[in-house]
Amino acid sequence: MSQVYIEIDCQVTPVAPWADLLIAALGEIGFESFENTDSGFMAYVARADYDSQTTAQVMATYREHCVVNFSTKEIAATNWNADWEKNFSPITVGERIHVRAPFHAATDAEYEIVIEPKMSFGTGHHQTTHLMLEHLLELEINDQDVLDMGSGTAVLAIMACKRGARKSTAIDIDAWCGENGLENAQRNGIENIEVLVGTAEQLPKTPVYDLIIANINRNVLLEDMPAYVACLRGGGVVLLSGFYEADLDIITQRCHECGLVYQHHKTKDNWVAAKFLFL
Repeated sequence: MSQVYIEIDCQVTPVAPWADLLIAALGEIGFESFENTDSGFMAYVARADYDSQTTAQVMATYREHCVVNFSTKEIAATNWNADWEKNFSPITVGERIHVRAPFHAATDAEYEIVIEPKMSFGTGHHQTTHLMLEHLLELEINDQDVLDMGSGTAVLAIMACKRGARKSTAIDIDAWCGENGLENAQRNGIENIEVLVGTAEQLPKTPVYDLIIANINRNVLLEDMPAYVACLRGGGVVLLSGFYEADLDIITQRCHECGLVYQHHKTKDNWVAAKFLFL
């Protein structure tokens, strides 16, 4: 018998940044897949995992900041991979990185990364992932120990390894991302990578990383910054993304409080990826 899913059609005004923040919140309560729309997003969760009361509470919380309306309906199981393959196209970053799916033809790009995201975030299509890949092209990563927080597909951790990292540790709160990250590492022939499921609470309290990549969202970054700094070696670099240009000042202030020095940032469609140095 095929599994039944709940589909939520969520209308958000204004869309930015609240639709992305709502998506993150729904992902934490079991929603598996999302599709952006002009007015918000579609969200999907297996009927067996759907908690209408908790979902309504999440929506109510965000109504303090924006207008949120949503409707739900049951749908038959969807072939997610078939839908994804139909809509996924390769991307090029900085004319040096080529991110593609397994069913796309290989290229002679300097860095070719093969990603099958399934339900994980991070194909390079989102502005933040694209910006982080640009940063990684510019950094000297040889023989460094790298931490990728909110790793999703582990595309950034994989790229760090391709750039010469001694080891990459990829951490995501979603167990599905942990499984998918390992699959993608194997798909790219990357062996010096560790994929973990968890949060910043499990980070070491001693400096063991030279580079920390965190592509999550503003609130998580603000809360977890001390944990990042505690495990960063002197002279280390922190790359932060997952927030809008309007949030750069508050992110920079929090970094300053934790001993990080702002270097520069990149923007794409109002999204930001910023570089900080730990002196």
